[in-house]
Amino acid sequence: MLFTELKAKAAHLIRGENAEEQARKFLMDKGLKPVCRNYRCKLGELDLIMTDHNTLVIIEVRFRKTDQYGSALESVTRAKQSRIIAATQHYLSSQKADRPVRFDVVAISGNGAMEWIQNAF
Repeated sequence: MLFTELKAKAAHLIRGENAEEQARKFLMDKGLKPVCRNYRCKLGELDLIMTDHNTLVIIEVRFRKTDQYGSALESVTRAKQSRIIAATQHYLSSQKADRPVRFDVVAISGNGAMEWIQNAF
């Protein structure tokens, strides 16, 4: 018997994609220009890569439905930062451009509040 139905995407993945899209639109409204989305390598994933004038901006998007176990911003741990930096180094090794790099975090809470931290780490 063949399985013909498509597997539904998990709710948390849909929420994550929606949060990334919300952050992307917000940052574009602030003047940033999109370069890449969901860059993946063996070292990790970069949610959004954008430019702010001549600066390459690596953006980690975090969504938390509730702050019960910590805020979205607090969920960007040192270990997560290390994975983002490693993935960024991998990304940059494939690029020809030599420009400054900045790490930002966009934290979105379940009530819709959005916090943009520039130079987060």
